[in-house]
Amino acid sequence: MIPEFHMFFSADALAWMLAEQVAKELHHAIGARGKASLVVSGGSTPKPFFTYLKTHDLPWDKLWVTLADERWVDAASPDSNEKLVREYLWVDGMHLVGLKNDAARVADGVAACERALGAMPHPFDVVILGMGDDGHTASLFPHMQNIDAALDPENPARCMAVMDAPKPPPARMTLTASALLDSRRVVVHITGDKKRAVLDEALKLGSSRELPIRAMLHQEKTPVDVYWAP
Repeated sequence: MIPEFHMFFSADALAWMLAEQVAKELHHAIGARGKASLVVSGGSTPKPFFTYLKTHDLPWDKLWVTLADERWVDAASPDSNEKLVREYLWVDGMHLVGLKNDAARVADGVAACERALGAMPHPFDVVILGMGDDGHTASLFPHMQNIDAALDPENPARCMAVMDAPKPPPARMTLTASALLDSRRVVVHITGDKKRAVLDEALKLGSSRELPIRAMLHQEKTPVDVYWAP
């Protein structure tokens, strides 16, 4: 299916409208099923979106939130995506499911992470993804080890250990493509002309090993929206 584009004149206008739409979908999910789940991404781009979303009068105790990926660092580290969510999105009552656990090595933390993710409401109601200048999303990087398994839409694993991320720190936990697509809606949230050019290239047919975001854009399972601003 073809992704639906939403273009805005500013990153702030984008963040406000995305928060409005996500809040509406979460309200609907909670009303229909009694609970909802949201997957978010780290980095600087989602900070305004988080700030706007937390102003909504949601029944936060019925919402489960997790991350598309996490660096294998302590939750107090400035590199931690969980720390970012706690600072910008946390509301009392929210169920925050972090991907980092007590395992010393990321490979040893996969089983506990699988259990934590499995306890969340599924399918996810909304998945918000970013994208890097290299076409990666979550911690699914071009040509990384096990990239084929990570992108396999039939892979039953919800998460995978990444030991060779090209950006520090190299050890990370990522949701697999199949887990991200086990959702009612995927949103790709990007800003800037450079990332728009990468996205335009990814919309062309080609290898997802080269541009992993293609695994989200070229599939028939889950509706995808692209929110972009200069």
